[in-house]
Amino acid sequence: MARGAELDVAGLSIPDKAWLSLAMGVVLLIAIGSLAVGVVSLSWASLLTSDYDADTLLVLLVSRIPRTLALMLSGISLGIAGVIMQLISHNRFAEPTTTGTVESASLGMLVLAILAPTAPLLLKMTCASLFALLGTLLFLHIISRAPLISSMMVPLIGLILSGIIGSVSTFLAYRFDLLQSLSIWGTGDFSSVLQGRYEMLWIALALTGLAYLFADRFTVAGLGRDLSTNLGIGYRLVMTGGLIIVAMITAAVVVTAGMIPFIGLIVPNLVSRCIGDNARRTMPWGAVSSAGLVLLCDIFARLVRHPYELPVGTIAGVLGCLVFLLLLLRGRSSHA
Repeated sequence: MARGAELDVAGLSIPDKAWLSLAMGVVLLIAIGSLAVGVVSLSWASLLTSDYDADTLLVLLVSRIPRTLALMLSGISLGIAGVIMQLISHNRFAEPTTTGTVESASLGMLVLAILAPTAPLLLKMTCASLFALLGTLLFLHIISRAPLISSMMVPLIGLILSGIIGSVSTFLAYRFDLLQSLSIWGTGDFSSVLQGRYEMLWIALALTGLAYLFADRFTVAGLGRDLSTNLGIGYRLVMTGGLIIVAMITAAVVVTAGMIPFIGLIVPNLVSRCIGDNARRTMPWGAVSSAGLVLLCDIFARLVRHPYELPVGTIAGVLGCLVFLLLLLRGRSSHA
């Protein structure tokens, strides 16, 4: 018993905790590197002297540090959202951008922009969360009734649903001259993230912490309704809680900088292939890996056309599409 307690602390064995600490250190180094990348050259040496450069400190506090924190918080939240979506939908290809959740959140933002253009951020997040929840429920309702010949049918249905919801949003945006806003919500762009414009993501971080507290319940719920009920788990309650968490995380990211596609698909799949499907173990790895991936995508987006930059969502989308296709082809060959 003592040996087990020594090797298993908070659901992570000692080797797991050591490797996870190393991964967190690597992500921290990437985050420090992210602070040094930008159009404005910073005088780092001046910060270590009493006669420091006020402009350098201002850029760090107002722009660079908030942007880096926003990137990390977005990555952590989307990684956890992907783990939850794959468990509650019983499919490895499910995540907010393949289930219509992102398009539904954007539609909610659009409706509120039409009805109340000056609404505060909290109201925008609430409206986007409600629409994201309804869109995800519609997706789950469709796949529960559709004849699923293979696991690849689930993402295909989700992409079709996303296209339908996106078409409705595009039509409304065209009628009310909001096409530019709609494009921003659909593509993650952190160039405008400043101090005072990213704090909504701390709510998403709190939701990821809540999801980790109930990680074991999500794992059991991922095994199916009957087994969950036999083990004394409230299947419907767990499913509802998971959907609410995913919807609110998606809304927080969309409201802050727009959506970063496929992060919740790439990382959870790679992590589960390495360490299994136990959410208690995969969630910390998914959070750390997603944060590192988003930071790397942002650094590449800022360097590829320096001093100009590409949206982070564009880089993540290209990378995500490639990995998504590889996963689909791998899944198809394994079922052949």
